[in-house]
Amino acid sequence: MNDKPDIKTESDDDTPANIDFSKGVRGKFYSPNAKLNLPVYLDEDVQAFLSALASKKGVDMSDIANDLLKKDIALLDVLR
Repeated sequence: MNDKPDIKTESDDDTPANIDFSKGVRGKFYSPNAKLNLPVYLDEDVQAFLSALASKKGVDMSDIANDLLKKDIALLDVLR
């Protein structure tokens, strides 16, 4: 019988000990003009409100959210 506990170590994974990056290409997938769309996570009540409003107006929920945020930004700029 083996009395040793079944403890996993870092070497138990499938990753090779040494990886050869000598033929790798730096920046292969880099694009300086890439446009990133960041996800925005809304509270349930906010999402429900925006979704209902977007459906009523027949537009995308992101359009409604952007319009509201732009109005808030303009208001904050005035208050500065």
